[in-house]
Amino acid sequence: RQMEVAFIFPLPYDGAIDSLTFLVDGKEFPAKLLPAEEARKIYEEHIRRNQDPALLEWIGTGMFQTSVFPVPPGAERQVTLHYNQLLRKDHDLTDFLFPLGTAKYTSKPVEKIEIRVSIESAIKIKAVYSPTHEIDVKRSGPRNAVASYESTNQVPANDFRLFYGVAKGKLGAGVLSYRPETDEDGYFLLLASPQIEAADAERPRKTVVCVLDRSGSMSGKKIEQAREALKFVLNNLREGDLFNIIAYDSSVEAFRPELQRYDEKTRLAALGFTESLYAGGSTNIHGALTTAMKMLQDSSQPNYVIFLTDGLPTAGVTNEGQIVDAAKETNDVRARLLNFGVGYDVNSRLLDRLSRSNFGQSLYVRPDEDIEEHVSRLYSRISSPVMTDVAVDFEFDELRVEEGKLTSRVYPQQLTDLFEGEQLVLVGRYKKAGPAKVRITGRVEGAKQKFDFPAELVKKSADQSYGFVEKLWAMRRIGEIIDELDLKGRNEELIKELVELSARHGILTP
Repeated sequence: RQMEVAFIFPLPYDGAIDSLTFLVDGKEFPAKLLPAEEARKIYEEHIRRNQDPALLEWIGTGMFQTSVFPVPPGAERQVTLHYNQLLRKDHDLTDFLFPLGTAKYTSKPVEKIEIRVSIESAIKIKAVYSPTHEIDVKRSGPRNAVASYESTNQVPANDFRLFYGVAKGKLGAGVLSYRPETDEDGYFLLLASPQIEAADAERPRKTVVCVLDRSGSMSGKKIEQAREALKFVLNNLREGDLFNIIAYDSSVEAFRPELQRYDEKTRLAALGFTESLYAGGSTNIHGALTTAMKMLQDSSQPNYVIFLTDGLPTAGVTNEGQIVDAAKETNDVRARLLNFGVGYDVNSRLLDRLSRSNFGQSLYVRPDEDIEEHVSRLYSRISSPVMTDVAVDFEFDELRVEEGKLTSRVYPQQLTDLFEGEQLVLVGRYKKAGPAKVRITGRVEGAKQKFDFPAELVKKSADQSYGFVEKLWAMRRIGEIIDELDLKGRNEELIKELVELSARHGILTP
């Protein structure tokens, strides 16, 4: 029988839909990005006239739905999505995830799934492996690899994940630039991984406050994961560190009224407190975070707040903008807020905004993943020496004072500390082409360190090979505009810019 069908695609982190093509009886129809109401109206008119449209809809943060009507009995309709994504990197491992999870809701097994991942690396590739699927890996050289996976008549049980590692050593740093028009500012993407080695000297003492969500939405697997994560942290603090635990639902409860000195006695007491935590009640994120921040008084040693939650505020102050502002205002010691999102329905937008405003970062764990692996990775970042007071400057030999700064609209605006083995990712605009020097400065264990490397900012791009750099910048700018609208309310000028960026770059927004 004739049907209307839908394909739901959960877009991975940092991904942006680039194009959609609809194939009907061998003929291709490229998609256009339209205002939501206009798109829905056209789609419904097509349904009434019984033609063949495909509609790509934004149905939540990072979730896209393609609706196709009609599909006649026995006929085939093909939808092709193209998207760009900046992969996450941790030390020498790059992580690629392709969503397959929604396919398990199909009425019949998927006839064929075929995945081919082609890797090109500037550094020798060491290992390529998938923790989720059996892959076939072929290498055409030390810096190239192709990983493939194929299955027929199966219902996918989980998402496809692939890691590849590169050889140890001092990692390179570089700038990619893209400038489609010479009379407009160009776009740049800076990727840098200064290899900061751990010093032999004893690492400084630190303060760690763990904030654990025990509300009703955390019940089941989530609270188990959060408890295990908290126990791992408690078992890996160093003698003399200061710590505390904040547990919250609609109310906020502390392990102790003030920070505790870490030793065997306080460790065992804290483990007992952790074991007794159970899920139930509402979610007062605002109260929990401000309580934690107010406990931190000494800025002479590193301060960390580890926040374990699904990020869905339901009690106290529930406005995301107000929660972010309150955490930022009470953070008087430049504490690093490390968010740990658990479960599939994490409010990643709130957690990312919190980490951006508080010198930190966010990690996300799915219900079927090994919690200890993620926590140990996060905790190793705290334990490793960090590069603080990070600053990035572009120096241009021929830049005159009256020309102003070479770069503008750089994201992220607030640079976080750099942990050992991490990658710094910066996007922005530039107005003057030619050779430049990028200088990254910061402090490691109190001593100033400096990294210099050359960059070439192209005058006019010959093709669209690096077109994704413009899109990555647009994604960051769009994110900033949406945050501004959430925080300060409707602003027609910002909405106009948002819609123009969205339509120009094909990035779907609310």
